[in-house]
Amino acid sequence: MNQNVNLRPWRDSDIPSLLKYANNPNIANNLMDRFPQPFLEANAQWFLNWANSHTPPQILAIDVDGEAIGSIGLHPLEDVFRLNCELGYWVAEPFWGKGIATQAIALMTEYAKANFAFTRLFARPYGSNIGSQKALLKAGFVLEARFEKTLIKNGKLEDELVFGLRMKG
Repeated sequence: MNQNVNLRPWRDSDIPSLLKYANNPNIANNLMDRFPQPFLEANAQWFLNWANSHTPPQILAIDVDGEAIGSIGLHPLEDVFRLNCELGYWVAEPFWGKGIATQAIALMTEYAKANFAFTRLFARPYGSNIGSQKALLKAGFVLEARFEKTLIKNGKLEDELVFGLRMKG
């Protein structure tokens, strides 16, 4: 299904959508523990302030037909890793399986190429997150590594997968 997907900065008017979609254990289950569950209004306001604190923006809303239905962000590494950047994202559950994550990843890759000097983007989905793995592959990322049972999420050991995309260099 081809959706009208755009990336844009987060706005205060996105708080209702953010609360509606981020306050979902199925979203939190695929993210780091620091992503709060439940996701409350205070969390939404903190997130918007953080997302809008970089120039150029590094955390963008995934917008479908004018509604923020997820988030995608660039998380630059430092020191000797400074040419690498971790990509993180989530898409609201009602929009899973529609190719939106793949489109958002491709758009963010182009944005990263135009605005930053990274030579490699990478993402680390959990081994159980098959949808995220498929989206990364469809967006041109390759599986670089699998570390068995290195993560703990909700009391369960998870594989850490590393998908990378060489951008230049």
